[in-house]
Amino acid sequence: MFGVILLLVIGSILGFTIFRTVSKSVNNMYKPLDIDSKQLLPSVSQDPISILLLGVDERPGDIGRSDTMIVITVNPETETSTMMSIPRDTRAFISSKNTYDKINAAYAYGGVGETAQTIERFLNIPIDYYVKVNMDGFKDIVDAVGGVTVNNPFAFTLEGIHIPEGKQHINGEVALKYVRMRKEDPRGDFGRQQRQREVIDQIINEGSRLNSLVNYKKVLKALEKNVQTNLTFDQMIDIQRSHKNGVKNIKQMEITGEGGKIDNLWYYIVSEETRMKLSNELRKQLNLPIEGPADRTQQT
Repeated sequence: MFGVILLLVIGSILGFTIFRTVSKSVNNMYKPLDIDSKQLLPSVSQDPISILLLGVDERPGDIGRSDTMIVITVNPETETSTMMSIPRDTRAFISSKNTYDKINAAYAYGGVGETAQTIERFLNIPIDYYVKVNMDGFKDIVDAVGGVTVNNPFAFTLEGIHIPEGKQHINGEVALKYVRMRKEDPRGDFGRQQRQREVIDQIINEGSRLNSLVNYKKVLKALEKNVQTNLTFDQMIDIQRSHKNGVKNIKQMEITGEGGKIDNLWYYIVSEETRMKLSNELRKQLNLPIEGPADRTQQT
């Protein structure tokens, strides 16, 4: 939900009417896709929108992998939103390579653009906007809003940091471990996805309470350093005003599938029936026509 986080936090900051500083920071985050018609629009209508959140694990000398992929839809008319996490090992068709691979490999092949196209094909929906977050800098964003409160279902230790069971307020360093742990979770990647969504929701809550110039400057600095998006400053303002009611009711969605090997590689395999059901649920949320098997571009 980081796209919505960004909009709500920016909206809170704008309460200070310090437009010049905010606009400068947002401009530094802005990077359009290679093919991006949305950047040409002067304003955003009240139509539903989709936002792709990418949490990217970037390393020196390596483009990295998209460790987190969440598709968000916001419908201001129905005042509903959806948040769907895509398992990183999901088998999907990568257009630039004309082959199937794990869906998170699309980022290594072609960055945000290839990832967006792959997810558009997989879910049969358009991706309007993206927000890319550097996962190593995620902790800076959590610290900038004063930390977050989570309810950890079970105690675990990751890379020397122990996180006990129960409700607790955690800082950025702990939050980063909280959203990254997977191997000790009985639900594997699904458990990690749930923790990621929990922390994101809490950042929204904390960010919307910004009430001091000190916090506002910290948040902007953290966002500017670690976030990239094709949303312009004007579009953020328009969306914050016209779509804020859409986040009143957020539906969490999971992609069910089965693990298996194909050509000696392990994948998370999603059936065509499941994919179509999820696709049509998202298409309905986006006010798009429901489609059948003959309308699909995704191959199995």
